[in-house]
Amino acid sequence: MLKILNNNPGMQYRRFGKTEEHLSVITLGGMRFKKGWDDPRNEIPKETMEECRTSVQLAFDAGINHIETAWGYKKSETVYGKVLNDELKIPRDSYYLMTKGNPMTAEETRELVEKQLNDLQTDYLDFYGWHGINNQELLTQSCKSGGAVEELLKLKEEGVIRHVGFSTHAPLEVIIRAIESGLFEFVNLHYYYFDQRNLAAVNMAQVTDMGVFIISPNDKGGQLFKAPAKVRNATAPLTPIQWNARFCLQNPAVQTLSFGMHQAQHFEEMKGIVPFSTPWSKAEQNTKLLLDSYVNDDPYATYDGYDLQHDASGINIPQVLRLRKLWKCYDMKEYAKYRYKIFEQKSHWFPGVLPTSDKIAQIDTSNIPPNIPLKKLLAETHKELFIPEFKLVKN
Repeated sequence: MLKILNNNPGMQYRRFGKTEEHLSVITLGGMRFKKGWDDPRNEIPKETMEECRTSVQLAFDAGINHIETAWGYKKSETVYGKVLNDELKIPRDSYYLMTKGNPMTAEETRELVEKQLNDLQTDYLDFYGWHGINNQELLTQSCKSGGAVEELLKLKEEGVIRHVGFSTHAPLEVIIRAIESGLFEFVNLHYYYFDQRNLAAVNMAQVTDMGVFIISPNDKGGQLFKAPAKVRNATAPLTPIQWNARFCLQNPAVQTLSFGMHQAQHFEEMKGIVPFSTPWSKAEQNTKLLLDSYVNDDPYATYDGYDLQHDASGINIPQVLRLRKLWKCYDMKEYAKYRYKIFEQKSHWFPGVLPTSDKIAQIDTSNIPPNIPLKKLLAETHKELFIPEFKLVKN
């Protein structure tokens, strides 16, 4: 008989690929707790503790059975450890726990996992993801013989980790290579209505029976909690968050979505996602057709620029054009500004230099389609979305 942890009729559950575990279609993510990014990482303020405790209780009451965190989320592992064990005393065998890290050597891997087990107050982890295989160099380094992923697999043999996967913000071809390596049982990636680039990776994961976990569909997926009226009106009577979740889940290859819920109203909105069915209802299909039609509001929005993603200028042309499309076609200018300002932070999480006039002049014009005024589009986007004097702050 199939055993589903924390089974609740108000929630739906899906088999997480070859792991054979059945996860709630909504995961409680641990990235956004109040003051969660403050140092020191192991000191938990009262408001952080209260917010986490309330969120965990509401999640379990709603039938969520999967909690996700990471070493990189600062206080998150420690506060979860305290809430789950000291505050609420929830039996460890009643939920699944995922954490992540990006150690570069076997020795660092074992040391880090020991610290994470201590902070989470547990002696095993259901899922461990190598955090941020974001380019070919990191894929090669993490997966080399005697390296970090091999050490994670040894910890799996020892029973410390039950399933090994990876998270990624990489270009599609790198994600595909990581999936094809055969080293992993699940993948955490970005895929939602307003960024469907990774659909091929989602489908490849399904072919290889990997679990698929969608990262940040509400925030990175378009800051849907403050979507513009054009989007809200299109998705009604569902909210943009509810409709986007159903969009992701209408693909059976997707098993769970990470919601960074930390307020009671977030859980109330979540309840409007289930029950859902596949295939979609006619009304949900009509919403997609309406949203799709908005691309016609700009004559160049259908050009995605992925044939220029390795241009020598260093501009992340596909991502700049994606943000331009969201601004021009969906009135999502504030979201576009929010993502645009992360360019040029010299980070593999969101790479690319800004399309300033000198960088635009360096574009290899021989590769630009003849009917696309690419330089004009990039210059226009930079003028509208650039916010001077920005420095990335983790929050």
